[in-house]
Amino acid sequence: MAFHATLPEVGKRKKRRRSVMAEINVTPMVDVMLVLLIIFMVSAPLLTVGVPIDLPQSQAKSLEQDKEPLTISVNDADKVFLQNSEISIDDLLPKLQAVAQARGGTEARIYVRGDKKVDYGTMMKVMGRLSAAGFHKVALVTEFEQTSK
Repeated sequence: MAFHATLPEVGKRKKRRRSVMAEINVTPMVDVMLVLLIIFMVSAPLLTVGVPIDLPQSQAKSLEQDKEPLTISVNDADKVFLQNSEISIDDLLPKLQAVAQARGGTEARIYVRGDKKVDYGTMMKVMGRLSAAGFHKVALVTEFEQTSK
């Protein structure tokens, strides 16, 4: 039995392969998610842009809704808006009848938003047009009343 000892050669390094890393680095993904969260938190209030109206306040509970509602708005200058487009009161009835045919009937709830300063007669004209078009499920939109104690 012979013992063979080899001395390491000077200048040559022993080559070792690095083992494969089997872990996923989630730090970049978390960074991206946090940035997206901040972007959506900032942009969400901007998406609810519509006709600027100073709504009256009420203590009524909000209604459940499953799809985008049909909304009629009346601002303080007595201008009427169907969704976000301005429309004259005389053209409201034909447009509502066309919407009713397109949506499959007048059983859907329609939301009416009116500024605090709107003339009562103007609101009654709008409500009359809604009734004439066959919409009987009308919801008046208000802001939740903040009680100060």
